Amino acid sequence: MPDLPFRGDPYRVLDVAPSATDGAIKRRWRELAREHHPDRAAGNREEAARLTGQMARINAAYDLLRDPGRRARFDSSAEGRRARARAGTTGERARFDDDGQPLEPAGPPPPRRTPPVTARFDTTAAFRPVNTTLHRPAYRPAGQPPTPRAQLDAEELRASTPSGPVHRQPGRRPRLPTLREARETELEFGKYRGYTLGEVALLEPTYIDWLAQTITRDDELVRRARVVQADLDRQGVVRRVRPPTPGWGSRAAS
Repeated sequence: MPDLPFRGDPYRVLDVAPSATDGAIKRRWRELAREHHPDRAAGNREEAARLTGQMARINAAYDLLRDPGRRARFDSSAEGRRARARAGTTGERARFDDDGQPLEPAGPPPPRRTPPVTARFDTTAAFRPVNTTLHRPAYRPAGQPPTPRAQLDAEELRASTPSGPVHRQPGRRPRLPTLREARETELEFGKYRGYTLGEVALLEPTYIDWLAQTITRDDELVRRARVVQADLDRQGVVRRVRPPTPGWGSRAAS
């Protein structure tokens, strides 16, 4: 029975290289047979028909390549020479191992590497000698509040000294109230509204701890509560730990 002619490239149908061995071609045919078998259609007639036609072409390509004579005739034909040219020059299968598997992904060769983009910036204008006074800018951006007089009268900043610490302008911290001032502070909310912190410290010392650790909207009240709290610690007053309220600080889901 004469061999039926095969149109196209059997290497491309089986997705193997022209230099693939007989074993590699057989393994690839088995993989494609499992993947495109018509039984995978599961009752779908259109899918079964498509897989049947595809499987017939896969079998025809395998029949050609497993026959040494037919494979040699195909390799010497114009189509076979084009298949080898595609594998060797276009990058479709640029490099293969002994089993015909690609060693690198198919496709066009990657672009040539280019040198990194570099640039030079002149920073001489920002250079300051060691411990040099850093003058404040003579202008003020529009919309900004005026510079405080205390900041204008303070010592000007200086550049850092490599052999020592940086000479920095000392910042202002809020003044801590005295114990008397703190104890005379009157509460304006809560169950002890109208009581002073000193009276609250006598009635319920744990409430002072709660004020010092929980209230965040009134910084001055927090500082005064912490002064009273420190006085309770110095006196050795033992306080019961207040258990956290369930759900405190969490926003209810809307």
